[in-house]
Amino acid sequence: MPVGTQASVKTARNSDLLRDDWRIILGNTYHLYLRPGEEILASAGGLHRFMSWDRNILTDSGGFQLFSLSDLRRRSEEGYRFQSHIDGSSHLLTPERVVELQKCFGSDVMMVLDECLEQPSDRTRTEESLELTLRWAERSRRMHREDSQAMFGIVQGGAYTDLRERAATVLSGMDFDGYAIGGVSVGEPRRLMMKAVRACIGHLPEDRPRYLMGVGRPEDLVDFTAEGVDMFDCVVPTRNARGGSFFVPGGHINIRNARFAADLSPVQPDCGCYTCSTYSRAYLRHLFMSREWLAPILATLHNLHYFSVLMGRIRMAVEERHFSAWRRDWHLERRDFDPGRF
Repeated sequence: MPVGTQASVKTARNSDLLRDDWRIILGNTYHLYLRPGEEILASAGGLHRFMSWDRNILTDSGGFQLFSLSDLRRRSEEGYRFQSHIDGSSHLLTPERVVELQKCFGSDVMMVLDECLEQPSDRTRTEESLELTLRWAERSRRMHREDSQAMFGIVQGGAYTDLRERAATVLSGMDFDGYAIGGVSVGEPRRLMMKAVRACIGHLPEDRPRYLMGVGRPEDLVDFTAEGVDMFDCVVPTRNARGGSFFVPGGHINIRNARFAADLSPVQPDCGCYTCSTYSRAYLRHLFMSREWLAPILATLHNLHYFSVLMGRIRMAVEERHFSAWRRDWHLERRDFDPGRF
């Protein structure tokens, strides 16, 4: 899912997303609650109409954003009391309030409020946090018995495999429409991320979507699909684009590199995106070096297209039952990649 935190995928128009056939994007309850606010979104008829997007939207609960506020928030059984990062005003978000907001937004998939822990955290702190997250999940579920919007529970448990297993088992019993694995990609080594996913994913229902939150580098999409993950979101395609990083088969290149100054070939010769079909590496480097606003726009168009094609190939390999062989070949291409010769 491309990340549209504040009702916009950065430097991309809706028409750009439709061209690459993105079916779902992500928004964030914390940010949308603070700005533009519940009243404006309600008067607009919900988030879809407000941003003129008629496909699916998943809204995160804001738990990760509240975690990142650090000194500006206080957590209790009730929920999160915090100061706005925008104007310093005081607010309270409870599990129930987060559900109310997402109902107002009209997102197709809503997430329950959870607590995301810093890593590493000791076992006592992790256990206490997990139990709170599970109680919050139950409170959220009670508000959402019959509704057209889907609701996902979120598995926490830090780096402790038994706690991850417990969280998955308890949440499965709550009969959510889907299940997310949270509290990963917060600075821990990749092997611990893999350990956390493997500890819980086998205890989540196979007939419901399984969503790995905040994870989305190309190698993650491939490897965690192999573990049984169905959904991903990450800022990598758009954030890296703003820094001049273009994803290509096997890896990525930084267009700011001086060797591209006179290179009149496209970034990726066999790519069908607008950027590669229209502009050269030399021109794109010129835009970035000149700090032109067009630069990140064109880079974003390419990266979103690259990720769309990659996910399409993953789906096809799964559907045609040769994903393991496809994955092996994909990793071989990465191993042999030399950005200096691309």
